[in-house]
Amino acid sequence: MTLAEKIFSKAAGKPVSAGEFVVAGIDRAMTHDITGPLAVKGFYEIMAGKEEKKVWDPEKIVIIFDHQSPADSVNAAQNHIYLRKFAQEQNILNYDIYEGVCHQVLPEKGHVLPGDLIVGSDSHTCAYGSLGAFSTGLGSTDMAAVLATGKLWFKVPETIRFNVEGKLPKHVYSKDLILHLIGDVGVEGARYMAAEFAGETVQNLSISERMTMSNMAIEMGGKAGLIEPDKTTEAYLKERIPDFKLDSNWKSDSGAHFKEVRGYDISELEPQVACPHNVDNVKPVTEVEGTHIDQIFVGSCTNGRFEDIQIMMEVMGNDPIAKGVRLIVVPASRTEYMKVYRAGYVETLMEKGAIVESPCCGPCMGGSFGRLGDGEVGLSTSNRNFLGRQGSPKSFVYLSSPATAGASAITGEITDPREI
Repeated sequence: MTLAEKIFSKAAGKPVSAGEFVVAGIDRAMTHDITGPLAVKGFYEIMAGKEEKKVWDPEKIVIIFDHQSPADSVNAAQNHIYLRKFAQEQNILNYDIYEGVCHQVLPEKGHVLPGDLIVGSDSHTCAYGSLGAFSTGLGSTDMAAVLATGKLWFKVPETIRFNVEGKLPKHVYSKDLILHLIGDVGVEGARYMAAEFAGETVQNLSISERMTMSNMAIEMGGKAGLIEPDKTTEAYLKERIPDFKLDSNWKSDSGAHFKEVRGYDISELEPQVACPHNVDNVKPVTEVEGTHIDQIFVGSCTNGRFEDIQIMMEVMGNDPIAKGVRLIVVPASRTEYMKVYRAGYVETLMEKGAIVESPCCGPCMGGSFGRLGDGEVGLSTSNRNFLGRQGSPKSFVYLSSPATAGASAITGEITDPREI
């Protein structure tokens, strides 16, 4: 079996193979302040006529406020009130506005385990595959069914395996790697498949770097982005769950059938940039360097961890932010923010003229702040650059690693970090 087939076999309570339809039990469900209200409304519609309107298991559900956090409108504030009341009524764990982005908070709080089947009403729920869970995004009405029953139907996906070998060159990171893979297979290259990332390169990545890889599996059409759990995974989880022991079963068997196996040697990979207005419009940084930048956003569930901000700071060094460039930095969670703060980076960034915001999704989805205006160009370490994603439909968004973002912040144009 593939890892995906093993997880679905556990969730379905019987051996299953790719292509089969199953009703699977959910290990963890997550919803947030944008998609949550509709899911809750649907839950009450499902439960209409029943004397007791209780979710299937409050201990397996998490609600997080991160997309419009703190509330940026009266409507957002009302959504927060609605979800707080629901969480209190149902005794559901609710991470309020101070905690951070859902896809960072769930793993760091110990809510994600290898072999779990996890669903979230957000497309980048696939990020939890970095710890060996099959995690995937749902619509709000599907989430309503999960809240009520703890189950959902799936077609067990086939798996496309990416074997990556070689040592990442200097100033080339997992963000460059995943952009390269997306550019190679295209936005629909792994449609409704489990994208499994393997090989020496992936095995040598930190959990933070793996999260970046799995997070963006959806951008190649993937249903999930899986990485086999190993000693690195075990060490990360032991910090959160002291008695955690890794089950060596959670990996694809040597005789497993894959839809496709693709091999890569990235020893000479350049920093990569996704150009407007699609994530698979990927080019080496040398082909787009010199492009004027108005705003740089470093953050999101993709690259908002301490390690990402540290990379940016090391590239920037003592240089000031280029005149006319707005640099917005948003750590992905309160935990990550405190690491950034204790390292002295908040003070340094503020002195440089940057804005360091409390943990939230921020400019990633054109939400609370940092929207781009007509004709403006943004460079972002987030995961999507669709038309109008970060503001005006007449603006342009490029995606890069934190290193490329740091280099560009001090020059005012897209810059190869290897030249700094």
